[in-house]
Amino acid sequence: MPHPIDTDTDTALATDPPGAAPGPATGVWLIGARGSVATTVVAGGAALAAGLWPAAGLVTESAAFAGSGVPPLGSLVFGGHDVAAGTLPKRAEELAAGGVLPYGLVSAVHRELADADAEIRTGGPLPGDGRSDEELVAAFAADIADFSRRRGTARTVVVNVASTEPAAVAGAGRLPASTLYARAAVRAGCPYVNFTPSAGLRHPAAEAEAAASGLPYAGRDGKTGQTLLRSVLAPMFAQRELRVLAWSGANLLGGGDGAALGGDPAAAAAKNAGKSRVLLDALGSLPEGQTHIDDVPALGDWKTAWDHVAFEGFLGTRMTLQTTWQGCDSALAAPLVLDLARLLARAHEVGLAGPLPELGFYFKDPDGDEAALSRQYDELLAFAARLGGAR
Repeated sequence: MPHPIDTDTDTALATDPPGAAPGPATGVWLIGARGSVATTVVAGGAALAAGLWPAAGLVTESAAFAGSGVPPLGSLVFGGHDVAAGTLPKRAEELAAGGVLPYGLVSAVHRELADADAEIRTGGPLPGDGRSDEELVAAFAADIADFSRRRGTARTVVVNVASTEPAAVAGAGRLPASTLYARAAVRAGCPYVNFTPSAGLRHPAAEAEAAASGLPYAGRDGKTGQTLLRSVLAPMFAQRELRVLAWSGANLLGGGDGAALGGDPAAAAAKNAGKSRVLLDALGSLPEGQTHIDDVPALGDWKTAWDHVAFEGFLGTRMTLQTTWQGCDSALAAPLVLDLARLLARAHEVGLAGPLPELGFYFKDPDGDEAALSRQYDELLAFAARLGGAR
């Protein structure tokens, strides 16, 4: 059962939290730092470090990672960039009112939310900002470096959890914002995670710089719901020699994702590319069908994903499978972000560099070629053993 939360005090975490270790902190710099996912990451990280809640969904807290050397949750300190107004405590209150965060948690971790909010810097480019791409990259890198210096971090991992951008267009006048932030991470000497479908380091203007940096990086597009299920089911059809004829899907989203994706066909197309890649990699070809994304504001931070699979079995018998996934994207994503921040920090500590295909378990569009979740998990466990063996 979850540990009780003291709702009568804002100083529940005033003492050193369980699992904290002496020595330098590990920075986690969140792009989109006042969004639902980032807020859940900060609140959840503080709650778990204090032992206020079990670590459900956090793979790096399982027994298989006990010897991996990932930094303890109590060592994590948070900051980030965002263009949104408001504060993390206020956003956390809204998430609690919507049932995303448990009752009493916001007051218990209010200090940690406020501390992280004080480390959020204005991102961009904002309308009317006349700075060039290079000037923005330099400014963002300076923000990250200043945070790392003041907080005394051994290293800082930059994680993009901002809203999805439309796919990058060749010859566009400006770089995508995600690529500006990614280049800033590299410039600041930080490992980088792209948890979104946006370009990030996978842009011609960033690829050479990333490859020469000697830094580890991973991405892209966190696998939290519908695609997670597809990465389990699609290999099943292939392994049982059942021919998939059509695979259609629908996503009903509220919150920021619903607004960003439901009203922007280009952004939705970028999001759906990762969903399609899982099917292509597992089945060898794309079956008929499309995936639609609809904005349903009434859902808030919750989503419903539906899939309809038409397949053919023995003697041409036609059959179907339908699945419905209902969940909270922030609660599904937050533990993965904490996992990835810890894994990238450890990878940097032991001197790994370049893309990390071993982390494909976490992504719709990973750096590696393996699509089946079970095999990706085996690769992840081997990676954890490799990190532990580097002690």
